[in-house]
Amino acid sequence: MAFRLANINDRATLVTDRGVYDLEGHGDGFSSDPMDAITRHGELHAVVAALPAEPDAQLDPATLGPPVPRPQKVLGIGLNYRAHAEETGMDIPTTPIVFSKFASCIVGPTADITVFGPTTDWEAEMVVVIGTRGRDIPASQAWEHVAGLTCGQDVSERTVQFGTRPPQFDMGKSFDSFGPTGPCLVSVDQFDDPDNLAIACAVNDEQKQDARTDDLIFGVAALIEHISAVCTMEPGDLIFTGTPSGVGVASQTFPAPDDVVTTTIEGIGTMTHRCAARG
Repeated sequence: MAFRLANINDRATLVTDRGVYDLEGHGDGFSSDPMDAITRHGELHAVVAALPAEPDAQLDPATLGPPVPRPQKVLGIGLNYRAHAEETGMDIPTTPIVFSKFASCIVGPTADITVFGPTTDWEAEMVVVIGTRGRDIPASQAWEHVAGLTCGQDVSERTVQFGTRPPQFDMGKSFDSFGPTGPCLVSVDQFDDPDNLAIACAVNDEQKQDARTDDLIFGVAALIEHISAVCTMEPGDLIFTGTPSGVGVASQTFPAPDDVVTTTIEGIGTMTHRCAARG
């Protein structure tokens, strides 16, 4: 049975249509740590199937933290949607463009996004959560190493991102709060086709991005094969798979404090973030 794993008040929690269930109280030998749940993701299907009818509580979105609170690696992929590559005027990549986001930027699905500069930009992304350790993973086995999918925003300060020659992405994409994820980690068996999901982003209810993940140049399996040839993938590692067309830098429009950025992916859910001034 498919599962939806959330981080509620720093505790691993299963989310159902009936309400939420604290995993430590319902899973045999599970701790409260969401990272433990990800490592044992294969067991969560049976836990969900055995949950009682009465939930522990109803879901309060304000209590949600990042589904993966302490990833070892957070990797992003540049120019990975055909339409996005075209809007930038750049060539379609022939190999994945991989960069790092510092793990300290990861926040939950309702946290504020701090506007650290005048060119802070949105980037709605589908995020892959690794669940099973592996190295040199062939594409044909890649999905077997995935615990699930979640929503992400690869928030980017464009002036910092492109402020060096050659450009170096990591710093411009790693300011505190620049890695929102959530609302839940959703197991792959929830989707009819996990390679073809609707993804959208709005700013103050104005649609900015609207695409499907089948426009990815390098799909999930190809990314895992490529990355795992270089480094061992560990449970909880995150791959931000790229953003569709419609980012702010293309039109030179950027969010300001008090703007609201909304990110939605089919079958996963919605994140809502208020933009806040730098304190």
